[in-house]
Amino acid sequence: MIKIRPSTERGNLNFGWLDTKHTFSFGSYYDPQYTGFGNLLVINEDIIAPSQGFSTHGHQDMEIVTYVIKGELEHKDSINNIATIPEGEVQRMTAGTGIRHSEYNHSDEESVHLLQIWITPDTRNLTPSYEQKSFSSAQKKGKLCLLASADGRENSLKIHQNVDLYGVILDCNEQINYELKQDDYSWIQMVKGELNLNTETLKTGDGAAIKQENKLTLTSFQDNTEFLLFHFKS
Repeated sequence: MIKIRPSTERGNLNFGWLDTKHTFSFGSYYDPQYTGFGNLLVINEDIIAPSQGFSTHGHQDMEIVTYVIKGELEHKDSINNIATIPEGEVQRMTAGTGIRHSEYNHSDEESVHLLQIWITPDTRNLTPSYEQKSFSSAQKKGKLCLLASADGRENSLKIHQNVDLYGVILDCNEQINYELKQDDYSWIQMVKGELNLNTETLKTGDGAAIKQENKLTLTSFQDNTEFLLFHFKS
């Protein structure tokens, strides 16, 4: 079963300083058909205007992954991390027992474009922690680049859930295959480009919920098609 979540049907809120699209119910946006997908609760595509950002706010018992598509994002938190997350870098924050943080775009001219992802942890009340790593376009070109995993293998970020998160960039007509076990489930989130997933077509901003599929065949229709693949293991 593959169910497409079209980009145009996502919740879209524009606050001036923030233009955000919600794949799943979030904040004031509610869609009873999209309240999450298994342990995947949030995929927000955010564009933050120059010299703007999120003021300090709190989270608890959540694995938060930030994937910067364009620009640079400043992060500050209550466990003494101060960092800049540029394009191509990925951040994992374990909120655990509670963490407060802010996110800000310090550029006077350029917006920051990012995906913020929330995944429920496998254990509650974890000690809050932070991790950030760089993954170049070359590492994602033509192959599955492991960005986050439960065991931190292949120099990926360690996430507290039985999930592998991959980043991929394919040129036109380039193809990769991926296998899932019977009770596994997967989500594909398009960053840009156009992709054929088995018999379905995905475009920029689209998502796909995948269950009871043993094999995924992914073929790009454009150069530099970029997407994330989540594999939640049974």
